[in-house]
Amino acid sequence: MRKAWTVGLLILSLAGIAVAQFEARDPGARGAPVDSGQPLASVATTPGASAFFLNGLTRFQAIETVRNSANSGLGPRFNSNQCSSCHAQPAVGGTSPSTSAYPFLGQNPQTLVYKLDGAQNSLPSFILSDGPVREARFPYFLNADGSLSSQADGGVHDLFVITGRGDAGTCSISQPDFEHNLALGNVIFRIPTPVYGDGLIENIPDETILANMNSQAQQKAALGISGHPNQNGNDGTISRFGWKAQNKSLEMFSGEAYNVEMGVTNELFQNERPSPDEELAQGLPANCRLNPTPEDATNLSGVTSAPQVPSDIVQFAMFMRLLAPPTPSAVEPGGPMSISNGRQLFVTVGCALCHTPTLQTGASSITASLNHANANLFSDLLVHNMGNGLADGVAQGSAGPNEFRTAPLWGLGQRIFFLHDGRTSDLMQAIQQHSSSGSEANGVVSQFNGLSESQKQDLLNFLRSL
Repeated sequence: MRKAWTVGLLILSLAGIAVAQFEARDPGARGAPVDSGQPLASVATTPGASAFFLNGLTRFQAIETVRNSANSGLGPRFNSNQCSSCHAQPAVGGTSPSTSAYPFLGQNPQTLVYKLDGAQNSLPSFILSDGPVREARFPYFLNADGSLSSQADGGVHDLFVITGRGDAGTCSISQPDFEHNLALGNVIFRIPTPVYGDGLIENIPDETILANMNSQAQQKAALGISGHPNQNGNDGTISRFGWKAQNKSLEMFSGEAYNVEMGVTNELFQNERPSPDEELAQGLPANCRLNPTPEDATNLSGVTSAPQVPSDIVQFAMFMRLLAPPTPSAVEPGGPMSISNGRQLFVTVGCALCHTPTLQTGASSITASLNHANANLFSDLLVHNMGNGLADGVAQGSAGPNEFRTAPLWGLGQRIFFLHDGRTSDLMQAIQQHSSSGSEANGVVSQFNGLSESQKQDLLNFLRSL
């Protein structure tokens, strides 16, 4: 009898140890099936919409060259040579890819373009074959002696130049000195934002965003949450695209990215872009101005169908506008009960106070799926102080150096890299790094940390189901 009791106690003790040792962990990015990258449901029944979507998709995947092709305009400075090389995970339109997104290439696409067609670039130390696609910004300019200035910069310093390419002529310019700026702590990174469901986001009325901002005021105040919109400097309306909600519309988002990320001048950004540090005083060398500008423009002749008439940036915007949000999983990971529990905990601990599950769009003249629709974006589209731990030192519009837009979470279940700079692939780490001195998320993260390990796991499973 005593032996049986001892054995039973041992079993209970071992079971207790097993329970005590359990720690919640990120289940990782979901694999197949991947339904992302599809058009909105009503595109198929809206006359002409499918043709515009497919034309936009084709242009989104087109590879840019410097000159002498149908897609001329690359450079003279660039981060990549096609939209879809940056927006690729888990399908075209997503966020930063990894090796798994390019199994036929086996590496980050930026590690493939830096020497393409004879280009004489060095690969910056922060661009890794299995790391995220990144753009680099310098928070401050440098003095003439190479020391750090107090003058704010904040602009994108493109990674690569066209020097040496067979289609670049005699253009000879240099890459920024990234290693020197890294040593000074003067480089911050951004990874691509996914563009799924952006047409729904674009069509949410300002009044809806403001009403949501003013809702649940007591709960937000108790947790230290405030937040405010980033507003367009010209018309005062709410801007909503980009890590700091710095872009007002999808066309502005497209035009800026075409010019900044690939160096292609267009009808919104008509001038070739010199490096903010090396050639701002004297401008770009004449032998690097290789094409008439704008390089991307409305096609006034030689077209045979309506989708061919608009410029690339208009068609990029149309593709994104008609791109459906990802469909969440009801069973993966953890099963429906865990996901359901996690959804409730997401609200209970206060995550939903910023990551608003649903906002409704207004009336749309484009297609029925955008018209008075529920956008299940999990964002309030406001910018919030995220504390010293995430601060990047860059102000954009009314978004300050410590502020970021609440990132929409739809599609999070299949993302690989998290936070604005892709610093982690671990969702648990991403949550914890929301908390630092001055962060509006400190109260919510504290409540998350107070959950049991099984409750934390349910919440992680819910997030990975999105």
